[in-house]
Amino acid sequence: MPVKIAIVDDKASNRNILKDKLMRHGSFEVIMLATDGKDFMSKMACQPAEQLPDVVIMDLEMPNMDGVDAIAVGSCLYPAIKFVVLTIFDDEEKIFKAIKAGAYGYLLKDETAENITETLWQMHENSVGPISPGIAYKILQMVQNNELNPANKKLPAFSQKPFFDLTDRENEILQLLVQGLLYKEIGARLNISANTAKKHVMNIYSKLHVNSRAQALHLAYEKGLL
Repeated sequence: MPVKIAIVDDKASNRNILKDKLMRHGSFEVIMLATDGKDFMSKMACQPAEQLPDVVIMDLEMPNMDGVDAIAVGSCLYPAIKFVVLTIFDDEEKIFKAIKAGAYGYLLKDETAENITETLWQMHENSVGPISPGIAYKILQMVQNNELNPANKKLPAFSQKPFFDLTDRENEILQLLVQGLLYKEIGARLNISANTAKKHVMNIYSKLHVNSRAQALHLAYEKGLL
């Protein structure tokens, strides 16, 4: 059976070129094209379970919902799917964030199409996450410097910032959501109105790209926000 692929990139030319290259390989079937993370999540929600992609090739810099957030949410909601970054960015911050979000591989767009398709096929055959050589070297340096060790107190500043940029108040309310408190109870605890508490919760849902308390708590636990 062919490997089912989804491509998420805000540039139509990138999506179409990559789709063409993958389809020519003969072992891949591109079943979904999305313009950004939000579009991808919307399409995934409508996709039958038997037609979910095996691999999602994800750009990083996109409007509405970027690749890191999309990987963080997608890897939580669809743990069987392998998310592979395909980007022009090779700086340590983006590599770190993508890996921490759940990226299975990290490829650069300056790789040849043949290399990209071959590494994706090897991933399918051998379950080895595809990494561009330059990225592998940087990851090695990060490991040697203990920058990928969450127990290390010398983590770079960007690693201390939550993915979804929740405010202190929103983090506080997220903790109360865990306890099962309703809007009125949250308001009473924080000396704010129930409507204000509800607005904060809706902002949390929006930033986490979820639609319910259960999804928010599951994602928050999965990604270490609690």
